[in-house]
Amino acid sequence: MTLTTRPGTGATTTGPVDPAPSGGPLRVRGLRVAYGDREVVHGVDLDVRPGEVVALVGESGSGKSTTAHALIGLLPDGGHVTAGEVTLGEGPRSTPLTGLLPDAWRRVRGVRVGFVPQDPGTALDPVVRVGEQVAEPLVVHGTPRRAARERAVEILAEVGLDRPRERARQYPHQLSGGMRQRVLVGIAMACEPELVIADEPTSALDVTVQRRVLDLLADLTGRAGTAVLLITHDLAVAADRADRVVVLKDGVVVEEGPAARVLGAPEHPYTRELVAAVPGRNNVPSASAPDAGPEPGAPDDTAPSGAGAVAGTATGTAVARTDPAPGATPALLEVRGLVKEFRLGRRERLRAVDDVSFAVPRGSAFALVGESGSGKSTTARLVLGLERPDAGAVELDGAPVGADRATRRRTQLVHQDPYSSLDPRFTVAAVVEEPLRAHRVGDRAERRERVAQLLQQVHLSPDLARRRPAELSGGQRQRVAIARALALDPELLVLDEPTSALDVSVQARVLELLARLRAERGLTYLFISHDLGVVRQVADHVGVMSDGRLVETGPVGRVFDHPAHPYTAELIAAIPGARTAAQHPDGKDLT
Repeated sequence: MTLTTRPGTGATTTGPVDPAPSGGPLRVRGLRVAYGDREVVHGVDLDVRPGEVVALVGESGSGKSTTAHALIGLLPDGGHVTAGEVTLGEGPRSTPLTGLLPDAWRRVRGVRVGFVPQDPGTALDPVVRVGEQVAEPLVVHGTPRRAARERAVEILAEVGLDRPRERARQYPHQLSGGMRQRVLVGIAMACEPELVIADEPTSALDVTVQRRVLDLLADLTGRAGTAVLLITHDLAVAADRADRVVVLKDGVVVEEGPAARVLGAPEHPYTRELVAAVPGRNNVPSASAPDAGPEPGAPDDTAPSGAGAVAGTATGTAVARTDPAPGATPALLEVRGLVKEFRLGRRERLRAVDDVSFAVPRGSAFALVGESGSGKSTTARLVLGLERPDAGAVELDGAPVGADRATRRRTQLVHQDPYSSLDPRFTVAAVVEEPLRAHRVGDRAERRERVAQLLQQVHLSPDLARRRPAELSGGQRQRVAIARALALDPELLVLDEPTSALDVSVQARVLELLARLRAERGLTYLFISHDLGVVRQVADHVGVMSDGRLVETGPVGRVFDHPAHPYTAELIAAIPGARTAAQHPDGKDLT
């Protein structure tokens, strides 16, 4: 293995270094960024050519987002560029971006550079209608307001929102997380900029919506020659969508080159570690997988070992109910005929959950998958007693689930976003101890000892007990949330997208933790996820939801390898990572 040092950076890459592209919308040389006296980005070189997608990948803390924010002058307080050159465009339109004053940045952002931030919850103004926010960059850069509003409706349709004219009149809180993310993409693309910087634009999206958003980005680069710098921790997305990949570790570029080579045959140890950590790698079928089921009467050998039977009612398709075999593990959770409607106006009602039934044996893991708005999270809230069903029943070990303290002790929830679910004023110790205090479990000394045990079980250092959530990494915060959920020794753990915001290596550690806790404590999991690779790794059985209905259920292996419903087949076909597999027939794929 040959080590080569990239000129001007001191960064080391393994194997041959591909020649740097000449010219293009973005040219970065020797970029260094510091927070106070601490340098976090160390001499990054980067080029993005017209119509090209370059993915910047790495773990949380590697410097990806800091680099992206530095390129467009949006570093948070305390962050500053200490060295380097950033140039936008070439020839007469060439513009140095380092050291621009605020007035000059306003002539660049939006019209020449579009930016898609990671968190739509904080990026969108909660008191301004969605259509007005999409129209704003058009108005700022000279489009008449009436024309901008009409164009905003068209943009909302282009990014895949249904009923775009109605959506334009809504506020951000009235949209799902996936819908809000698509609004951000629409804002970034409104003025058809020459460069779009997308910071984790699909991390909160299900696979089909993710595919539509990424297809839109690809269409933009093809039609207008727009360049895309894609910041992502999803290596399958990078493999599918990027022309080139730049791998960042601790603020240093360690490997770069064509996506197929870097991710299909990684040479640097760090890149190999990232690829190996992709959940469900080599297990989730590609879009070309055959959809024929097993021969009639053949034994189903695709279920994970030790998986209990899961009964499910499939609506809208001829999928046989899987009844527990004699002597099988009894169901801990039974859901029968759940219906939940929400009022949208005086006369209109939305049926979010429509006649959903399934059962989860004690000690098993059952996953609900589907697009945003399919009813997964609403079903989870009904199971927890946080919402009352309009019809149907939820039973835990034969007893009805309600909004009482007994249910709270036996069922616990791990939220998608640990940062917003943890009280920022509390220390880690106080966060984990909170359910013990609420249920009057033990005295102060016993609770302190219990907190120490829980932190040890989730592999967190006792030194972290005195820190607050803001002082932890994303993976550490998620482990704190899991420790808090375990405090009352629940029987059922409902995990709502628990790893969607984590990079692949941290995600792998959290999934290993969940598997170990399930084995050691006999926990039962109801797992909500849009990541089918994660579901393949975690769950025994899976239920596929669409428009509030459960359209298919069964062992994970059978459902994913031989989908019986067209919607399930569509989900499978949308899994990213197939392009690398196609270009590497030796099996080094990310699917």
